[in-house]
Amino acid sequence: MNILIIILIIIGSLVALFLLAALLTRKDFILEKQIVINRPKQEVFNYIKLIRNQESYSVWVMRDPKVKLTYTGTDGAVGFISAWESNDKNVGIGEQEIIKIKEGESIEVEIRFKKPFEATNYALTTITAEGNNHARVNNKFYGQSKFPMNIMNLFMDKIVGKDMQQNLQNLKNNLEK
Repeated sequence: MNILIIILIIIGSLVALFLLAALLTRKDFILEKQIVINRPKQEVFNYIKLIRNQESYSVWVMRDPKVKLTYTGTDGAVGFISAWESNDKNVGIGEQEIIKIKEGESIEVEIRFKKPFEATNYALTTITAEGNNHARVNNKFYGQSKFPMNIMNLFMDKIVGKDMQQNLQNLKNNLEK
């Protein structure tokens, strides 16, 4: 009987510690990654603003060769929606919508995850000139997590950051061919 009480106390303490950590963790998060691409700024922007091009550089799209992609609207314009549906739990179900474009400079999308979890986050990609034929691409992923899932914000860079950097490297490889 004493061992059962000890186990319950340990489990209760772990749950309380988890909830306390979540209570002390910020609900908002921001991740930023960047890369320099050896191409003119406008050429890089024109490629990035077309969401369909993500099929050839996004690790999340390429993770499941059977992913079902649907597109609504005019690619490269505000209001364009790219939706995905996958049985792979690492891809899941969701959609992204272009919500802002600053021609030649930036594109912002709202990302609505539906499965395996529900969340709405944002990605802002900014392109700046680095000399005549070089462009710096800065990708910012940001949003808020609800309590107690905000504890995951502590690990967001490990969870998403590596993939963000790989996306940028794939983008660079595609454009510098």
